[in-house]
Amino acid sequence: MHIVRFEMQGRTGYGVLEGEKIEVLWGTPYDGGLANTIGQVLSLPEVRLLAPCEPSKIVALGINYRDHAAEFGHPIPEEPLLFLKPSTAVIGPDEDIVYPEMSRRVDYEAELAVVIGKTARQVKEADFRDYVLGYTCFNDVTARDLQKKDGQFTRSKSFDTFAPMGPWIETEIADPDNLRVEGYLNGERRQHSNTSNLVFPVATLISFISRIMTLLPGDVIATGTPSGIGPMRPGDVVEIRVEGIGTLHNRLVAGRVE
Repeated sequence: MHIVRFEMQGRTGYGVLEGEKIEVLWGTPYDGGLANTIGQVLSLPEVRLLAPCEPSKIVALGINYRDHAAEFGHPIPEEPLLFLKPSTAVIGPDEDIVYPEMSRRVDYEAELAVVIGKTARQVKEADFRDYVLGYTCFNDVTARDLQKKDGQFTRSKSFDTFAPMGPWIETEIADPDNLRVEGYLNGERRQHSNTSNLVFPVATLISFISRIMTLLPGDVIATGTPSGIGPMRPGDVVEIRVEGIGTLHNRLVAGRVE
């Protein structure tokens, strides 16, 4: 099932996408909301797809692919390396990523993202599926020069537009730890790996994070990026493709001082 969030004539809502048709939901898809429709069906071409959820926070992972660790000569972490991206960084499919004035290198990072379906606290690994609404594509856009300059992640990961996600939430992923993840820059494949290369799989991440902070419905876990990250330039188009989900498209545009 594809869960979408859309805008049409100034109105936003959630729906279930089948082919080119969207069955509109009464409210949100959380807490049993997928069963509540209003009987209205929209055509995909007449709406604008938004980011498929509105997270209170994005919990992201550093060095969580073995090939990415090897690429940079990093040791495999003993525990998940967490950082946060703000909700204000979120954009949806086909929205522009803005190159900030204060950076000189902005990178793409292709990732699988987990969308939380209900409040998660102290989750056991064996029960992780009970707390997952579905999965989506994610681009952990990073100002790489600022990351190196600061020695930590907050500024480099938090600019407005630095969390593209979408195009929808896929609810029917049987095994999130065996999915192909790819990143394309202007049609050329730059990243290619599989979530089987994750250092810490999805069940472990949900359990670990939920023992630190409560995860709320709509929150996102960005599971980390494989090898092949690299810089983008204004005008470039980046695509994140995740097996079983689809493709997220965004263009990078030059920022400006207001």
